[in-house]
Amino acid sequence: MDDDPDDPGSPRSPFGAPAAPVARPPAWSRATRAVVAGRPERAPDAPLNPPPVFASAYHAGGPVAYARDGNPTWSAFETVLGELEGGVAVAFASGMAATAAVFDDVPVGATIVVPRDGYYGTRTLLGAAVAGRWQARAVDVTDTDAAVEACDGAHVLWVESPTNPMLDVADIPALAVAAHARGATVVVDNTLMTPLGQRPLELGADLVVHSATKLLAGHSDVVLGAVVAPDGSEACDRLRQRRSLGGAVPGPMEVYLALRGVRTLPLRFERASTTAHELARRLAVHPGVERVRYPGLASGEARSRALAQLDGFGTVLSFEVAGGAGAAEAVARSTQLVVHATSLGGVETTIERRAKWPGEVAPPGLLRLSVGCEDVGDLWADLAHALGVAAAVQRADATHVALRATPRSSSPGS
Repeated sequence: MDDDPDDPGSPRSPFGAPAAPVARPPAWSRATRAVVAGRPERAPDAPLNPPPVFASAYHAGGPVAYARDGNPTWSAFETVLGELEGGVAVAFASGMAATAAVFDDVPVGATIVVPRDGYYGTRTLLGAAVAGRWQARAVDVTDTDAAVEACDGAHVLWVESPTNPMLDVADIPALAVAAHARGATVVVDNTLMTPLGQRPLELGADLVVHSATKLLAGHSDVVLGAVVAPDGSEACDRLRQRRSLGGAVPGPMEVYLALRGVRTLPLRFERASTTAHELARRLAVHPGVERVRYPGLASGEARSRALAQLDGFGTVLSFEVAGGAGAAEAVARSTQLVVHATSLGGVETTIERRAKWPGEVAPPGLLRLSVGCEDVGDLWADLAHALGVAAAVQRADATHVALRATPRSSSPGS
């Protein structure tokens, strides 16, 4: 694309540019920044919030020539997410679009190291696209030695921590140092923790990926993604180019809703994390539960990592139901308050048996619980009731099996 003919001495990128950084008092917390960042300048009778801008074309002479390259609503969302993560954000049409843009920057034939326990969509995308393009190595990213060994000759190390759905914690700083020493780029999916719970750039990561559909937007009504890179990184220019040329542009209304969701993220994250921790403690001593997976209940090295890397333990937990897949499905089908649905991060609590999806590595009886903002007592009563229903179903099934196995007595004269 040619430079602006009205100002030939001022070349610009045809794919947009980040919003100008805004000076903030250094004492402002991230909770405050979530509320104030990305707002318009104060002016009499001006709106407090940036409105959604619905436009496909702009008057010539500005930094954006075409709506596929930039939008003021995107800029507001990218400003607040960038401030929270400590970098520069680029919004995408979905979390998978953001992931695909990162993968597309990997040279053909290069190796990508991915978590064996990780988001289903990421692993599925890599499996579908890997033939003839990249080499994929699946590894337990919580096993630092194994993950480091897998980075030999690799181009990218992709990390989830906590992992989804097993909620294990990886040593991100150690992995980043070792991967960089081997020439690999480190990408961290921070969807589960958000920048309020963990900031991977501070831990040594090169890129941070978000499904903003989840906790950032927070109301189960938006599909959106983002990638965050350190200030001054050339990666953002390449990502904006891929977003524009690949057409992975977000709709202004979706971005507006996500931005509005971020304003309440500190309140939602704190409330849901506190509730998740309490539910994890109660589930851990319930007779119908074999194991609870939650960073706040971790022990040993995993707990040390969680305390060192996380600000809080997050809003998602997983638990394995006694009796396996059938019992777990009975629990998921029997809740009245908790919603039986996929996805996570909304104000409503959702539950799902992850192993029902082909290719998922979770144990058959594992349920992932994404905790929302309901009352903890109401949630516990609902889960306890559902676990009771599952236990009753198991007892009935056992009785039925026993009756079928009992030989019938012969009648007289037979």
